[in-house]
Amino acid sequence: MTTTVREVTPEVQADALLAGAQFIDAFRVEIGATGVNAREACTRMVVDGPRWIEMLLRLRNILVRPFGLKTSGEGAPAPGGMIGLFPVLSETHERLVAGFDDSHLDFRIVVDVSGNAASRRVTSTTLVRTHNLLGRTYLTVIMPFHKLVVRNMMGRIVEPAR
Repeated sequence: MTTTVREVTPEVQADALLAGAQFIDAFRVEIGATGVNAREACTRMVVDGPRWIEMLLRLRNILVRPFGLKTSGEGAPAPGGMIGLFPVLSETHERLVAGFDDSHLDFRIVVDVSGNAASRRVTSTTLVRTHNLLGRTYLTVIMPFHKLVVRNMMGRIVEPAR
């Protein structure tokens, strides 16, 4: 199966997920008959990713630590546990919401699985609400990497389970 990840118009109720979000985007991949729920799709996206994404996250953690920003694995325990470095905030079979609130910005990642058994698709939506100049600067700096990373992560959903 050829994996094509495409940017789509977000189809979530942004205010219900992150009121006041200033940034929102969504990417979708058709997965055919691949049987995954939202947690499995998210896990395939974020666990055991390519080294270059891992290196970007390590660099990010080193660069933001002096500013007092949260790094991977920090913060309060998540109601739904963790998937990779993302705290799971809520979950159904069809939708998983992960993310956290920090002093500079709040973010949510929403993974939706939809369609019928023969033609399923996964949509990943990112929402961000910035709080200050540091948050706006951070968002501007990571944006060129965001789309590249999300496209790569989404493409991994149709790969066999690890």
